[in-house]
Amino acid sequence: MIRPLRQEDLPAVLALWLESTTRAHPFISPAYWQESLPSVRDEYLPAARTWVVEQDASLAGFISVLRGKVVGALFVAPAYQRRGVGLALMTMAQQAYPALTLEVYRLNRNACRFYHHRGFFPIAQRLNGETGHLILQLHWYAGGIMHAVSPPSS
Repeated sequence: MIRPLRQEDLPAVLALWLESTTRAHPFISPAYWQESLPSVRDEYLPAARTWVVEQDASLAGFISVLRGKVVGALFVAPAYQRRGVGLALMTMAQQAYPALTLEVYRLNRNACRFYHHRGFFPIAQRLNGETGHLILQLHWYAGGIMHAVSPPSS
């Protein structure tokens, strides 16, 4: 069941974010993510529209959209990965918004593949000065892309 975030969900959402982002980015020190937690809690989540998926009375995943167009987070609990949770969340966001942009670390190959299969294509890249790793900016809009763009090779 997908529903809007409630205040009482925050501890579980933050725990899921920290666990999932640390697992998804083994090339970045876990300390970086731990230091980022207050910003996620105090800045990003309050500024975003966030939806959660509950399954078996547990938080299975969540998606946050900032400014009506930026996917700031899409995370799925490890026990629920590859079971359609991320797909359901992204499909809901793509039905709610005419265009979406997001950033993903290039080395997060699973996420890059997932977004590519959902119709996102790269529009820019930049080096994250704090982590030293390349970030891709991806875009999607309803109706498909004007031209086919392959994901960058490794």
